[in-house]
Amino acid sequence: MAVQEARDGAGTGAHAGGCACGDCPHGARTGHRRAVAEFLLKRDEFAAGQGLPAAVAHSASASRQWVSEELTQSAGLVAERGRAEGEAWLARLWRRTAFAVGAAVVVLLLVQALTAIGAGWTAARTAGLLAAVVVGGALTAASWFHRARGGALAPVIGEDNRLSTSRAVAAVWVLFVAYAVLVLAGRLAVASGHAERDALIDGLGLARGAGVATVLAVVCGIAVLVRRVVALRVLGQRLQKVRAYRPRAADLLTDDAGRGSFADIQYVVISAVALVFAAVRLARRPDRLPDLPWGLAVLALVSAATYLAGKYAEGGRPVILSVVRTREAGDLDAPIRTGDDIEIRGAGFVPPGAQDADRLSRMVVRIGAVNVHVPLVPVAGGFSNPADSVLTVPVPADVEPGRVDVQVVTAAGVETNRYAIDVTE
Repeated sequence: MAVQEARDGAGTGAHAGGCACGDCPHGARTGHRRAVAEFLLKRDEFAAGQGLPAAVAHSASASRQWVSEELTQSAGLVAERGRAEGEAWLARLWRRTAFAVGAAVVVLLLVQALTAIGAGWTAARTAGLLAAVVVGGALTAASWFHRARGGALAPVIGEDNRLSTSRAVAAVWVLFVAYAVLVLAGRLAVASGHAERDALIDGLGLARGAGVATVLAVVCGIAVLVRRVVALRVLGQRLQKVRAYRPRAADLLTDDAGRGSFADIQYVVISAVALVFAAVRLARRPDRLPDLPWGLAVLALVSAATYLAGKYAEGGRPVILSVVRTREAGDLDAPIRTGDDIEIRGAGFVPPGAQDADRLSRMVVRIGAVNVHVPLVPVAGGFSNPADSVLTVPVPADVEPGRVDVQVVTAAGVETNRYAIDVTE
């Protein structure tokens, strides 16, 4: 009985068409890919005019509505599989981050051993290796405690389930400064003479580490401020954010739509260059905090300011510019009546990252007091409706004749301005 129930359950829910669990041989990734392939095949068939039942094939509006509902249901399954894959990927990530941290410690040991040939092993090398072990152990412990949220990457994953560029840059600088301080602490613990101990304590002076301290303070402040700015803009409906299925490394360099972002790229590149220089300075002078030159520190600060300005400038509220009656070629212009298709023209209807069918199907147009779901119109390789600048919806029969307002609610829950139209009988 249990075996039969398991077989029956394999064809429903997240297990339809292949198990989507992360622990089974098929895996969540296989289930998601299979669902995506089935959806794309169905979309292309509908785009070519295939698969329509005879009961709706005679009516353009009925066939469009039927196709939209079928694609919406299939897209919902794809989204469910995508969320399952994302959860399984995050659950496995903590082991990968732990292995990566261990590999980094081993690489440091090999580098220390190779560079010690001829020069000899020193207390600074021992302190550097012990500091790496301490930092790596802390990261591994954090990975285990946050194993359901991505391990060591959990603090740099934003509320939209994407890697946050500002948090990642700040986290790397925090880890580097903590490592540098631990190196000095290790050397101070084994120092034998008063002069050596005094020199190490002087190495922690603000005069020597002012550049690094300034950059650290700015990048941490940027991380906190950007989170606040994004939250306020989302609450004020001035920024559209759609949750991703799972974080990706490309999130550090791209916007929510996957396009390369200049503000993010320059911030990561300049921060990485400054960090590499500081690491080299620490390796050359492990008896003091890295003395980051003010010229390089100012470059990092300018990069951080550019990134912050980019966060203020991105986004924008969707807007309706005009509403016209849709007509076929050769038809005469006429007033808008119930049952007619209207074309809503504007900008920002499709939020960044909402190009998937399950997100597009959430769009709603309010015509008077009636909410109308925007139908999905498939074409080869995508959808012609809804689009970022044009939406086509029918005027339902429940709309009372007269002057009514039209308003679009996007997949991110952001509302446009109200646009008045006249509906005749």
